[in-house]
Amino acid sequence: MSTIKAINLSKSFGIETVFTDVNIILERGDKIGLIGANGAGKSTFMRCLLGLEENDGGRVVLTPNTSISYVEQDMVFGDQTFYELLRSAWSDIIALQAELSALEQAIAVEKNAAQREKLMSGYGQARERFERGGGYEYENLIRRVAIGLGFEETDWDRPLSSFSGGQKTRINLAKALARQPDFLFLDEPTNHLDIAMVEWLEEYLAAYNGGLLLISHDRYFLDKVATGIAELENHRLHLYRGNYTRYLRQKTERVAAQTAAYEKQQEYIRETEEYIDRYRAGIKSKQARGRQSQLNRLERIAAPVHRQTMSVTLKAGATEYAERVAEMEKISAAYGDKAVFSNLSLLLRRGERVALVGPNGAGKTTLLKLITGALSPRSGRIKLGNRVQLGYFAQEHETLSGSRRVLDEITHEFMLAEEQARTLLGSFLFIGDDVFKTVDCLSGGEKARLALLKLVMTGANFLILDEPTNHLDIPSREAVEEAIMGYAGTFLAVSHDRYLLD
Repeated sequence: MSTIKAINLSKSFGIETVFTDVNIILERGDKIGLIGANGAGKSTFMRCLLGLEENDGGRVVLTPNTSISYVEQDMVFGDQTFYELLRSAWSDIIALQAELSALEQAIAVEKNAAQREKLMSGYGQARERFERGGGYEYENLIRRVAIGLGFEETDWDRPLSSFSGGQKTRINLAKALARQPDFLFLDEPTNHLDIAMVEWLEEYLAAYNGGLLLISHDRYFLDKVATGIAELENHRLHLYRGNYTRYLRQKTERVAAQTAAYEKQQEYIRETEEYIDRYRAGIKSKQARGRQSQLNRLERIAAPVHRQTMSVTLKAGATEYAERVAEMEKISAAYGDKAVFSNLSLLLRRGERVALVGPNGAGKTTLLKLITGALSPRSGRIKLGNRVQLGYFAQEHETLSGSRRVLDEITHEFMLAEEQARTLLGSFLFIGDDVFKTVDCLSGGEKARLALLKLVMTGANFLILDEPTNHLDIPSREAVEEAIMGYAGTFLAVSHDRYLLD
């Protein structure tokens, strides 16, 4: 059986430890969800297992001839067409196919019996490898995966440069899934996928008979697919059996047990130290020295570490505003000659909490931009009610200024003193020198947190939210959900996050 073993694996960047003494065994059939806070080192750990990143200690051992496909978050494509890229995953099988064809021709013209027998033997071996590798099925597998991920035959010959970001994510997935390797390593595979595509991927991976290591913050996805959860926390890897929901119960129990054991040991240490101090020089000094020796040998239980989480409170500034918050009457939108939608009407009333869903490309973000005034409708009318104050969270974070420092993004826009701005930034996990980074240098999760802070600062009573939990880790997603649940205003949210929608 194919296996991947990490033995005492460690990795640091300079003086900063990413993870240390990690041990894990992955076997075919395991489906492990790798979770942890943004910046915990999940992608680095995955790349160390793949040999794409050099580890500082320990080793990775693979069973010989183990095949692995890797889907990373951002991938640069060449000048190939969509179909050429998918076929490249089967390059060894295609080479075998060419070898079989050449052998057939050679056998047909060979007159020498001994040489012909030798060619026939080689042909039999090559054909066995071809069949075992899925040579008669790969065209159908390519087609099934591509159609399952929403592509049509008209996409086959399109150059990769012509696809959108979300489509490129699906293309990368299609290439990895088409080959059906021993192991799939997937880094945030549901980013940019709509709900229908995510559900298709869930079914595919649940039925997949290979091994799976999956980085994801999508809790529904982890519940559907994972048979185990590996959490990278405080530089250590903790393994749990079962899906995400079962992990939550097990972690709560583990932390409670660790807390109880730690507190019990601390009480023992305190009582022992008091005894030693009391009898250090008295008649019981020998017993005191014995207890000191016991204390010195005692293996200390680490105190449970409670990770700081984002603190979000959404307050609606003006609570008295029009009953009819936003009205759209028979609006149409188009990009050039391409119609996005037409004759669309919608009324949002005060206090309503509306989720806008639909497949990628249906026009959800376009509709939001029409309401905010960033785009103008081709026809129809859009009206916001009196005293409606709009706040917009943009999926691509267009509300952020790339060249500014994080601190300046808050102080300049909201006229705050530096100390006040740093306190607010700290509640959104921008600690220490993080506030001096430029916006361009921030990760996707950091940009999302900064954009959320700016949204909080507006005090808007009508929120337009375009994928507000994208790129956020699970604790930050939960903080956003709690904030939205406690928000007294009106909101319209586009999301593929099913926990958030619930």
